[in-house]
Amino acid sequence: MAAPDPDLSLDRLVHEPGRLAILTVLSSIGRADFTFLQQATGLTKGNLSSHLTKLEEAGLLTIEKRFERKKSHTTASITTMGRQRIEAHWRQLEKLRAHLGPG
Repeated sequence: MAAPDPDLSLDRLVHEPGRLAILTVLSSIGRADFTFLQQATGLTKGNLSSHLTKLEEAGLLTIEKRFERKKSHTTASITTMGRQRIEAHWRQLEKLRAHLGPG
């Protein structure tokens, strides 16, 4: 079996379903609070928190935490790099689909 074409490889950080969902939502609206992201993605609190941390560590989004009426409020915003990576990921998926031909 031949080695995969590196030109058709996917960004593993972005391609993971939970992170792909988060980045897709944020690329559409720019910024969202934790509760909205949880509802939009269907992720559990723990999974969402873990994915947000990975994406923040990679520089794809920023996290802002503050308190409102003694309750923690977390907001995520996509960065320029995050926008570039999610857009490149969608282009790569289209390229891969075109390479494989009609299904």
